[in-house]
Amino acid sequence: MRLMLAALLLATLPATVLAVPTPAPASPAPTVPMERVALETSAGRIVLELDPGKAPQTVANFLAYVESGHYNGTIFHRVVPNLLVQGGAFTPDLQPKPERAPVSLEAGNGLNNLRGTIAAARRPDTRDSATAQFFINVVDNPQFDAVDPSNDIGAGYAVFGRVVEGMDVVDAMRQAETGAQGPFPSRVPTQAIVIERAVRLPGTAQ
Repeated sequence: MRLMLAALLLATLPATVLAVPTPAPASPAPTVPMERVALETSAGRIVLELDPGKAPQTVANFLAYVESGHYNGTIFHRVVPNLLVQGGAFTPDLQPKPERAPVSLEAGNGLNNLRGTIAAARRPDTRDSATAQFFINVVDNPQFDAVDPSNDIGAGYAVFGRVVEGMDVVDAMRQAETGAQGPFPSRVPTQAIVIERAVRLPGTAQ
């Protein structure tokens, strides 16, 4: 009799009393705002959108060079028409500018070396050797992604942003006449392509 009464009592309880509380949804991870930098070059204006969420050390390193004025007066010293344009280290007479300590490689961060992306240049045989030099991919370059992280050569090149304005300027650069100059056996533009000013833009990109 007691068991029957207990069963009846449970049957008449509101459903909410027996329901398992639903856990509150997890808060979304905070997003890291994008940064923008303008390169005012002798060939035209290029605006870069940088992704500190995916490449925090590489972006911080690049911005430190921008804010110190390092890139002002440097050139794009390497132009390979169906590969990349590269700059950030040399004056028009091909003298190297002082550089900061290298940063750790951040390849394999989910950003690939696609057309229009910017990546940190480094020595092919040393993964943690990126300093001031950077390159802009003018075609898709999957061979520059992290294809074999177990060795330095295959560890890839860290993409840290993309061109959002001025890709036509980059495409004009890739058509530049090039040749041997200074310490380089080839690929140096005959007429210098100068970064006249690099400036961090106010606000953030969404």
